[in-house]
Amino acid sequence: MLVHIKEIVKEAERGGYAVGAFNIHNLESALGVARAANKMKSPAIIQVSEGAIKYMGLKPITHIVSTIAKNIAARVPIALHLDHGSSFDSIFECINSGFTSVHIDASSLPLDENISLTKHVVEVAHSRGVWVQGEVGAMVGGHGDNGKKLKNIPLAEVKDVLEFVKVTKVDTIAAAVGTAHGVYTNEDIKFPLLKEIIGKTKKPFVLHGGSGVADEKVKRAIKEGVDIINIGSDIKIAFCTTLINHCLENKKETDPRKLLAPTIEAVEKVVAGKMKLFGSAGRVKIKEVET
Repeated sequence: MLVHIKEIVKEAERGGYAVGAFNIHNLESALGVARAANKMKSPAIIQVSEGAIKYMGLKPITHIVSTIAKNIAARVPIALHLDHGSSFDSIFECINSGFTSVHIDASSLPLDENISLTKHVVEVAHSRGVWVQGEVGAMVGGHGDNGKKLKNIPLAEVKDVLEFVKVTKVDTIAAAVGTAHGVYTNEDIKFPLLKEIIGKTKKPFVLHGGSGVADEKVKRAIKEGVDIINIGSDIKIAFCTTLINHCLENKKETDPRKLLAPTIEAVEKVVAGKMKLFGSAGRVKIKEVET
């Protein structure tokens, strides 16, 4: 069922677990997330990037997620979120389309400009009952990259994060704490930095770049107070690897549904595993229908 993201986050805070925010790119990946949520009895945040919106179209992707949430995942909470919105216009379109949470990523701008744009988005979004995620410290890397090493992974300054949160009044905060987009050999979580930011901001923290972080460090981050963990690259890698292998094994197949069907299961497997890791599995009490 489609719910406001605040319901999911507040339950996660009360329960001491984290919720996965899973990037989808098409119908198959959306179905994989929804099926995993059902199977694991877990809440989930389905998020789309501007690239996914450009590929699928805003209205189609909104209706697909809404329909899947109302039917395939009717008994578990699903929220729709914009990931890394780069402009006010694109964010405003998502608000109008029914997103309950939007991410304005102006982290690559000077702090004062980041604050100004984010504050403007917050004012408009809050007037419509929509949550806003802000970001301090630009995230580096490339979605889908696997096994490489980054030369430099920037870190956010605590004083900048505190000023940003105070002035903008964002609902959730993302900050550069050592992770990256993609899966890299040298990314890490700087726990003293993470702990200080969470302790001083008193805001739900969103960990970006969750795909490349070791499981034991993910668990520790959740204990420190991380509420949302973004997963994108693991889904992309599982989807594409499965599709490529299946196409190579079935070169004469002309039914795209048969070629794409295994990707749904591949995404479901990845997402289900993350839900177990994050502690969100089994959190939804589903009353079984008597037969």
